[in-house]
Amino acid sequence: MHWYIDVLKKYAAFSGRARRQEYWMFTLISAIIYIALMVIDLSLLGTGVIAGIYELAVLLPSLAVGVRRLHDTGRSGWWLLIALVPLVGAIVLLVFLASDGKPEENEHGPNPKLAAAAA
Repeated sequence: MHWYIDVLKKYAAFSGRARRQEYWMFTLISAIIYIALMVIDLSLLGTGVIAGIYELAVLLPSLAVGVRRLHDTGRSGWWLLIALVPLVGAIVLLVFLASDGKPEENEHGPNPKLAAAAA
């Protein structure tokens, strides 16, 4: 759960790097919360308003952690826009987000795995 909270603390931090675990744990927890809210919302109100509000609330942190994840792989955050290309773009972005980060320091900062181990 701390991965989710850490991303929310860096609400709009687009600089730096994010580990794979940080990105995927945030995505997993966010999806679970969204599904739970949608089930509750549909059973009580019959609409998806509450879940939609939640999605809007985590949109900026989701973009920020995605950009930081791409920075960890040595790519620009602008690569998020490749998801706009139908089918192929989403697959390419998924591969980028799932690939291991660069072990050395890059222009976006030090390796977050080494920084976490030193802390």
